[in-house]
Amino acid sequence: MTRTAPEILARASALTDAALDRALPREDDAPAEVHRAMRYSVFSGGKRLRPALAIAAVEALGHPAERALPSACAVELVHAFSLIHDDLPAMDDDDLRRGRPTNHKVFGEATAILAGDALCVVAFEVLVRDTPDRAVAADLALELARASGTRGMIGGQILDLAAERRAPDAETVDRIHRLKTAALIRAACELPALAVRAAADAAARLREYGELLGRAFQIADDVLDETSTPAEMGKGTQKDQSRGKMTYPAAVGLERSRAAAQEFAEAAVAVVRPIDRAGELATLARFTVERTR
Repeated sequence: MTRTAPEILARASALTDAALDRALPREDDAPAEVHRAMRYSVFSGGKRLRPALAIAAVEALGHPAERALPSACAVELVHAFSLIHDDLPAMDDDDLRRGRPTNHKVFGEATAILAGDALCVVAFEVLVRDTPDRAVAADLALELARASGTRGMIGGQILDLAAERRAPDAETVDRIHRLKTAALIRAACELPALAVRAAADAAARLREYGELLGRAFQIADDVLDETSTPAEMGKGTQKDQSRGKMTYPAAVGLERSRAAAQEFAEAAVAVVRPIDRAGELATLARFTVERTR
């Protein structure tokens, strides 16, 4: 059966949300305030693209979706942590996320910071606890740490902040995108391959697919920030221009940005074409640059 992108995402959401619900403390568990804040951001209606990629990757390798769930949950928890912190006044200072008030607007800055910290910690707890093979669990934790830290997502955020108000150039923007966005999307695709001890060639293809797709995703996001409304996006738009962010559209213009996103997405599709069951990965790659929010 060939699924559409919405069907792939809906299925991934159902599987991942059930696992995340089991993994996270209940809202009324003490200390309740931080647990409510954690769940507020995790269950906020996101697309679950990263879990969908993890599931599509493991199924492309011939394994059941459940084998990807520790990786899918861990990556999504790190992603949720990053969004809470991105929205803080010291960072992007956003009031809306996915059509709702941002975490710090509801729970206060201190609780939001601690909720983000806690989600990052729980990500590694889930990954290690739910991976039976201790050696494999160590490999997964190492790769997720690399993708999340200063050589990955956090490093990209630092570069993004440092580049504000500077003259944009495509090379610097691409470096920011590789770290800030592509590193975690790459991990979503590579971790399931490591979890099932995939052949080196297949794992390398999934890693490269994730890298290319992450770059496509962030360019498309930069374009949407300039061309969409807050109602369409569920968050503030045209923020990048107002903050002097170094984005692809600022560096090369909207049309070239749209073309670059398509090129990266099609390159990602080409990389995984030799994998027999990669159809859903191709569908998700094209959805990434065709989405409207």
